[in-house]
Amino acid sequence: MTKRHRISAATAVAGLVIAGAHFIGATSAYADDVTPSVPPGTEASASVPTPVKSDSPGLKLPQGGILAAPKVLDMVEVVEDLGGEERRQETNQTVMMALQSEVMFPEDSAIFNAQAAARIQAIAQEINSQKATTVRVFGFTDDQGTYEHGKELSKKRADAVQAELAKTVTNPGVTFDVRGYSEDYPIADNGTEEGRKKNRRVEVTFPRSTGG
Repeated sequence: MTKRHRISAATAVAGLVIAGAHFIGATSAYADDVTPSVPPGTEASASVPTPVKSDSPGLKLPQGGILAAPKVLDMVEVVEDLGGEERRQETNQTVMMALQSEVMFPEDSAIFNAQAAARIQAIAQEINSQKATTVRVFGFTDDQGTYEHGKELSKKRADAVQAELAKTVTNPGVTFDVRGYSEDYPIADNGTEEGRKKNRRVEVTFPRSTGG
């Protein structure tokens, strides 16, 4: 079994009220030092927060303190294997599984290597277990080369992954949303080769099962 370690848990509590006052001891953790990937359709899905009265005596705001707009954040957990080749991100609504391009494709290619099919079939089995009916397959590159070439390559790689998933996903009603985003939405620093490797990836996202 591949040894895994937890690299981040960006935590939030439903109903969290972010106030204009400063609180001692508040902390946050992130998967990387840059903004996580948030392409269209993958925004936070937490419910609208419970209304809070700004004049409630139970808030105990410091003199002159005022409330900012209330905000509820998705609970997010990110787990990455030691080599960074596979990355799993879960929220209260979705599962996202990402594979670095190097573990599936030769450089600048959308043709699978010998190990790719087994990795993708494992994701397909997870889709089956979650009984997902909608699956997003998004491809990404680093910022090397032209944006247009990256757009074409990332889409071809996403198409290839979707075609392989379709061989194992058993739900006859499943629909796929397949896109290529080139260098948009990096999850790591493109200024280093380690960061560029993380950014060259295909993400597969699907809803979590609501069953018991």
